Amino acid sequence: MISTALTLLLILIGLSIPVGAALGVLGLVLDQIYSMLPLSRAMGELAWTTNTEFLLVAIPLFIMLGEILLRAGFAERMYSALSLWLSWLPGGLMHANIGASALFAATSGSSVATAATVGTVALPQIKKYGYNEPLFLGSIAAGGTLGILIPPSINLVIYGVLTNSSVPKLYLAGIIPGLLLALMFMATIIFACAAKPHWGGQRIHATWAQRLKALTHLIPPMGIFLLVVGSIYAGVATPTEAAALGVFGAMALAAAYRRLSIAMMRESIENTMRASAMIMLIVIGASFLNFVMSATGLTTALTNAISGLGVSAQWMLVILIVFYLVLGCFMETLSMMITTIPIVAPVMIALGYDPIWLGIVIIVLVEAALITPPVGLNLFVVQSLRSSGSMTPVIVGSLPFVVAMLALLALLAVFPDIALWMTRFF
Repeated sequence: MISTALTLLLILIGLSIPVGAALGVLGLVLDQIYSMLPLSRAMGELAWTTNTEFLLVAIPLFIMLGEILLRAGFAERMYSALSLWLSWLPGGLMHANIGASALFAATSGSSVATAATVGTVALPQIKKYGYNEPLFLGSIAAGGTLGILIPPSINLVIYGVLTNSSVPKLYLAGIIPGLLLALMFMATIIFACAAKPHWGGQRIHATWAQRLKALTHLIPPMGIFLLVVGSIYAGVATPTEAAALGVFGAMALAAAYRRLSIAMMRESIENTMRASAMIMLIVIGASFLNFVMSATGLTTALTNAISGLGVSAQWMLVILIVFYLVLGCFMETLSMMITTIPIVAPVMIALGYDPIWLGIVIIVLVEAALITPPVGLNLFVVQSLRSSGSMTPVIVGSLPFVVAMLALLALLAVFPDIALWMTRFF
């Protein structure tokens, strides 16, 4: 049964069927083959229940927040400011790619939006300053992955819904690993450019007066971050309400900078609707698939098979990491989370792993899936921004950053308090 389900899923994805539809179709097929009852009749109720989950309302709101900040021009000003502060390091503007991604991640909650935003601003700098193209492209793709780890994160919201975990605690747990991963990305660039100095391009010189003046461009995104995250921990707003506050704050900033217009809002709303519809289709398809798997006993069989391996908790963590790294090469990240977490999380938690810590580990693994071929979504985003050339430089340039993610996973395994320390104050 397990092998049949996995084979059918790979066939459907291989046929380029949209992931949400593929998950739903797989559920229908498994229903016909293994179920004695017409489980498909529950699809409407499942779709309604899924769409009315209050916490998931945060997803379109966070997407809209990022869209408004992007179209109001804050991302470009933010990148320019960080380029003046970070370009003295070996690797120059590649550090601005990471820094801008981390800062934009703290407002958008989306990996794709982060990579697309920073990439749009940064790509013209490759030829202008003579950077090594693969490493520069890799820094954009890798920096974009910070969007799902640094709060507010859409993927952390989904993990919280799937495991009934506290989203505020998940947000707290993601702060230190997210900042640490950004520093590890920057260290990767420094090591690469120390070994190959010509990869770092031409230095950009700036006076202290220019740097201090540029700090004003960092105030808007930091203000949005404090509004969203601060309102949650001050106890005045739920994550969904905080997302709505963020949208209101972004609109107020756009109006203050005279960038708010009907045309800009129409584009932001249209893109928000597209992205939200895609995400919710995946959520509905995966919810129906999980329901069919549970009803037919597939989930229990798979859980028992994993539990029956008889390995220690440490080896189970190694198996989990390998499992997600391999699966991430063939499956879109959001559908991978929704399909696997209901099966994987109970087993790992039963072995004694903290559900909040486990959420951060899984998110880091999902981040790695975003920049590993052939289905790494950020690789396609960065490639789509280029005017020509194959995807090979993007893939090659991303590989050193995958190593940095594996190093972070090792640190999280040895020092769990990297993720859990801040949660003890909430």
